[in-house]
Amino acid sequence: MKLFLQKKSLYRVLFLLVVISGCSVSKNPLRKQVKLLQKGIIKDDTSYVYSLPYEEGKTFRVIQGYFSRFTHKERAALDFNMKRGTKILAARGGVVVRVKEDGTLGGLKKKYRSHGNNIVIQHDDGSRAGYWHLQYNSAEVQVGDTVKQGQLIALSGKTGYAFVPHLHFLVWRSGGGQWQQIPTRFQTSKGIKYLRSWKRYKRKAD
Repeated sequence: MKLFLQKKSLYRVLFLLVVISGCSVSKNPLRKQVKLLQKGIIKDDTSYVYSLPYEEGKTFRVIQGYFSRFTHKERAALDFNMKRGTKILAARGGVVVRVKEDGTLGGLKKKYRSHGNNIVIQHDDGSRAGYWHLQYNSAEVQVGDTVKQGQLIALSGKTGYAFVPHLHFLVWRSGGGQWQQIPTRFQTSKGIKYLRSWKRYKRKAD
């Protein structure tokens, strides 16, 4: 019961932070496209289907989704609420191009941003996925390693610009000489979906 109340209080605080951060939203045209994809108004059956970046049978809540009003206003990124030490798995196979695991500080101050531990994996189509706020010294891979989808790469944490322990996940692709963040489809226990804020998603057995 105590744990339930703690979680309820956490979600209330997160909701208030979203509200007080202002009602303005991103004017990025991709935001509207994401909404249509999430509602199934636009159908997508060609893009890569990612695995949820955690173990089979586990369920976690998305506390910030694509272009959310708090820190994702201009980000096509997802925040999964999870305790420190949760196993983070590669959502897609590829080659590791960045590993930072020496950060020890974290909190809701921008001065902590540079302390955020992260791993970036490049996929065979040239796109990249980033996994942020990882636990200190928890990386299970090194730059140059080839990883498979579902492989353990690190543990979750609260390093960098982070209010609560969570995994920040995003994908970029290069176009027109610039890297652009893109939304991605995921395989869940209830089918292939574009994830939405405040929803809980269970990873289906591969």
